[in-house]
Amino acid sequence: MREDNIRLFGTDGIRGKANAYPMTPETAVRAGRAAVHFFRRHGRTDRPKIVVGRDTRISGPMLAAAVMAGICSMGGEAVDAGIIPTPGVAYLAARLDTAAGIVISASHNPYQDNGIKLFRGDGYKLSDEEEAALEALILDDDFQRTADAVLNTGHIQPMSDAARQYRHFLQQTFSLPSDCKMVKLVVDCSHGAASAIAPALFESLGFAVTALFNHPDGTNINAGCGSQHPEKMAEVVSKEEADLGLAFDGDGDRLIAVDERGRILSGDQLLAIFAIHLSENNRLKNETLVSTVMSNIGLGIALKKGGIKHIICDVGDRYVVNAMLANSAVLGGENSGHIIFHDCHTTGDGMLAALRLLEVILSTGKSLSELAGVMTVFPQVLLNVPVQSKPDLYNIPKIKEIIDNIEKELNSRGRVLVRYSGTQSLCRVMVEASTDEGADRYAQRIACVVREELG
Repeated sequence: MREDNIRLFGTDGIRGKANAYPMTPETAVRAGRAAVHFFRRHGRTDRPKIVVGRDTRISGPMLAAAVMAGICSMGGEAVDAGIIPTPGVAYLAARLDTAAGIVISASHNPYQDNGIKLFRGDGYKLSDEEEAALEALILDDDFQRTADAVLNTGHIQPMSDAARQYRHFLQQTFSLPSDCKMVKLVVDCSHGAASAIAPALFESLGFAVTALFNHPDGTNINAGCGSQHPEKMAEVVSKEEADLGLAFDGDGDRLIAVDERGRILSGDQLLAIFAIHLSENNRLKNETLVSTVMSNIGLGIALKKGGIKHIICDVGDRYVVNAMLANSAVLGGENSGHIIFHDCHTTGDGMLAALRLLEVILSTGKSLSELAGVMTVFPQVLLNVPVQSKPDLYNIPKIKEIIDNIEKELNSRGRVLVRYSGTQSLCRVMVEASTDEGADRYAQRIACVVREELG
């Protein structure tokens, strides 16, 4: 089945343009079959139950139906959770005592893309080794011809209250202060999976809510809105004199916030706020925070000043979770807005992070702009360079030379990170420097060489 030796699994599951390899209904059927066999072999039952959720993309029903068909054809039981954020599927997978959870979503990508993400029955994402084993089954034509006999065909069980159960879980995580009604929120749902849940969640807790981009039509998910494009939300926050804005991505596992002045905060700034607040209240286990190599230099400086240990890992929220488990940490995340609170969840959750941020604001009595003052953000430029292939960057002499030269020029006043995207044919060039102009100049120099060598 494999085409052009493309590896199916990237940084976060399988992803690509819907109806084009690998994101075809055929792949989805194969993934459903493989998941049943894999989790049957590693589970406690011959008829694994797998919960399936999706975001609002037009291709979602098609691919979800294909995955569930694959599950049933191999004798598994598919639980159809419908439209629900990715962290909601992780929660349900663990709560319902299922063998696994599958999400049909391409996260922050445009509507033309879609993806398949998997969780184990304990709510955690698969390891690299587990993904490799599952990928081998998906691609194995001989295995794919071994569907169960018709008498063993499984069932699709609609779950009409999946979103309600997830929302109830989020409500239970929030320590309700008495003055929520004094806080005005602007909530950007990205026309995604949070559209029907987020406004109702915050309103149920007593907040005054202005909801934006919460009318999905299948093609408007992430289009000029959400965590990738919070500028419109920032305008509304300023215009309505709201206390803050909360923007989620298409599948609801990221949070980007805007303060009362309309200034956009990064995920790193939120991590700094959370870490220092938890530390000051003796709730930061082992005084440790985990983030990735993409984190801004300013985060490390802020943590060091607060006496907090900073663990750095590879890009991807599952690698953050692995490092958190290895270091018994309760807080970790990414600059992109994936934030994990391991005291109550197994994966990044945008709405959970938003609730924790509101708790900090209400308990301290400080505005978000005041809280953001704990971290100074170094100017950062990130350029995405389309590439034809992905050879080892440091084995390409001209690329290695330009990176080495710029690192010497920056010395300790900045840093360079050049890496491939795990989900797209892109090379990401990130440079931090003491000035915006310097960061942009250095990034452009590296990007030019990458483009010449690999574009």
